Amino acid sequence: KESDFTFEGKAEVKGTDAGTYEMNLKPTDFKNKSKNITNVKFEIEDGQLTISPRQVTLTSEGGTKPYDGTPLTNAKFTVSGDGFVDGEVSNVRTTGSITNVGEKPNTITFTKGESYKDDNYSVTYKPGTLKVTADETEVVVKIKENSGTEKYNGTEKKVTGYKVTSISSKLYKESDFTFEGKAEVKGTDAGTYEMNLKPTDFKNKSKNITNVKF
Repeated sequence: KESDFTFEGKAEVKGTDAGTYEMNLKPTDFKNKSKNITNVKFEIEDGQLTISPRQVTLTSEGGTKPYDGTPLTNAKFTVSGDGFVDGEVSNVRTTGSITNVGEKPNTITFTKGESYKDDNYSVTYKPGTLKVTADETEVVVKIKENSGTEKYNGTEKKVTGYKVTSISSKLYKESDFTFEGKAEVKGTDAGTYEMNLKPTDFKNKSKNITNVKF
């Protein structure tokens, strides 16, 4: 009977962090006290304490807007699942940001406290998508050819270059287009010579603003 033996060990197992802990009882922890039955063997099937990691899901919201020269962000997020243990993390926040045309994940981060251990958590990230689309509002770039006045002296005269006199959008810059023509006019005899640049000599290269008229 169970009353025929005594237990002199400690049937206890403790743990804090995620993992598996063995109780580790030993056959020698049990002592037979029966005088009627003297050949007693104690076999141990060990018990375990299993602490599973906390399942945490961090989900951020996305967003979309046409290009306007300012960063697109979204600070909204949710923490679901088991959540974090109080005091082990702080400053949970979104860090995603995009200014130019394209897509980026709205990443989520947090600050780990001194008591935080990676093995105690299984963190799943579900970031939203931040998307900036092209601004399709028409932008007008006005260009003036350079001019010059010379007096005839039998030699060739030349004028080169042009100036951008205005751009209808503050977001559009001269660096956003290329010139593929020849900004030059030559003449020797008295008369008026036109440089004759064409709007097609100028090419928009911006992905942020796509509807450009020269």
